[in-house]
Formats: sequence, structure tokens, C-alpha cells
Amino acid sequence: MIPDLAAVAAQQGGCFTRTQALDLGATERGLKTALGPRGLWVPVRRGVYAERHHWEAADDAGRHVMRVWGAHLTSWRDDPFSHTSAAAVHGLDCRPHWRELLHLSHPDVRGGRTEGGVKHHPAHVPERQVETVGGLRVTDLARTAVDVAREHGTEDGVLACDQVLRRGVRRPELEAVLEQMRSWPHVTQARAAVDLADAGAANIAESLTRLLVIELGHGRPQTQVLVEEGGRRAYLDLLLRGHAFEFDGHVKFIGRERGGFAEDLERALWEEKQREDWLRSLGFGISRVIWADLFGVRRRHTLRRLDREFRATQARLGHRVA
Repeated sequence: MIPDLAAVAAQQGGCFTRTQALDLGATERGLKTALGPRGLWVPVRRGVYAERHHWEAADDAGRHVMRVWGAHLTSWRDDPFSHTSAAAVHGLDCRPHWRELLHLSHPDVRGGRTEGGVKHHPAHVPERQVETVGGLRVTDLARTAVDVAREHGTEDGVLACDQVLRRGVRRPELEAVLEQMRSWPHVTQARAAVDLADAGAANIAESLTRLLVIELGHGRPQTQVLVEEGGRRAYLDLLLRGHAFEFDGHVKFIGRERGGFAEDLERALWEEKQREDWLRSLGFGISRVIWADLFGVRRRHTLRRLDREFRATQARLGHRVA
């Protein structure tokens, strides 16, 4: 790659424009070759490219941020990226459907429109709610989380709000954004998301599990509860009236050689069993949830199972359940 062009791309998320390439020494013939089936470059957006090895090495989140750069480099405006595009640039964990469109917010678009994969939102963003992250102007974390809730609904809003609270945003900051949006479309689902948000969720799987437990109708669980006894200690993902709800990430029980976290699979399984036996000896009931339990038809079956297990714990502890 042309050294000067590589330097430019390094400042632009790995992306560069056709004009920049030509200005820095590329030729039309060279562009055609580089963009061929086995070429060194790949198109990110019309008129914007990246080196093939950089693109192929990026995960879905990284490629989405590169697409944001592509939109930025081909826009004559300086409006902030918002909603899920801002979430991606901030490094929040994003669900797959959050990446379907890019999002920009500016006040002088009528009724909102989507062009070239970019959704333009007719919304004012005060400068105090704009940050520059990695060279891109984006809405700040609080505004971003509330916008995600308005755009994608309460569940997705909770996933975003949980993450920004964990990153240090205070709940009053989220509430201040809601106040600004008092009569905006879909603000009701954003209010619900802020109300349900909890900084204790370690990841979006724990957020989804918490929403599942709340749906049981027995109350809101505590998050990241520390249990200590006899020199041992453990954190429970969720605890509600003596019953723990634990999310089991599959990678926790996969060896490192296969991309997981367990250095010794047999030992990891044994330690998890010992941990659960110890917690049960202290009187806790325990329910376990995996990814597949959180979606589709299986989610309904999981709700019924969790309710049975929770009620069994309450009966054993002598608690009444409505």
C-alpha cells in the first residue's frame, strides 16, 4: 500500500476514499486491480475502501465501525452519528440487528429518511451530548442508550442502559435525556428501559436473563450478590428471595485451544459443581440459563421452568408466592 495512503487510513479507522487514493499516487488502473476479486482492497461503501487483510481480520463490530467511517468520509455534513452507530463506536456490545443501518441525527431533516443504508433522524443533539471518539463525532453514552431504546424498544434499551451505567454514566444523566425528549416518539419505552436498567449486569446475556426473571412477576432480582461463608466466596448473577439465577456462557466450559476460557475443562466443570453444591448447602435454590433459553419457543419453556424452580425454593424456605 502507498505509505502516505496507509498513514491516512490509520487515522480514519482503516478506511480511505477513492479521491484520497488518487491524490496520493494511485492510478485508475491500479484501483481496478486492487478492487478485483483477489485484490488488496475491499469496498466499505461507495467510494470508500479498506485493505482486505484489515477488513477480513475485523469482527462484525469492527466492520460496522468501518462502515460508520465510510458514511462519515462521504458526507458533507458534520452531524453526530447516533443510536446504534454511536453504540458501536463507543464499543458497546451490539445485537446483530443493531448493525442493519447506520444512524445520523440532525434537526433539519423532515420526517426522517433512510438513504444508502443511513437512517437520518429529525432530532436536535445539543453539543453537550456530543463526543469525539476515535475521530468520529457521536452522541454521548447517555443520549446513545436512550436513543437505542426509542429506536429498538425497551428490551434493547435495557441492554444499552445497563452497559452505559456499568461504564460510569449515572442514572440522573439518563433521566435528564428523557426529560429533554418528553414528547418525542417512543419515549415511553425509553423510560421503561431506564427504570429497569441495572449496572450489575456483566454482559448482555445477564441483562437478558434479568429481564426473563422480572417477567416471572415475583419482583426484581438483586445483581452481583456476594456470598461469603467459611472463607469461601462467590458472586451470584441474580438473587431473588433466596433463589439464584445464573447465566452459563458456553465459552466458560470450552478449552482455550477452541477459543474458550477454560484452561482445564474437567477442572472447570468440577469447580462449578463444587460451587453449586456449596451454595445449595447454604440454602440457596439455583436455576441455570444458557443462550438458547433466551429466545424463541424455548424462552417460554424456560419461563415455566424458572417459575417452578423458584416456587420450589420458596416452598422449602416457607415463603408464600402469589
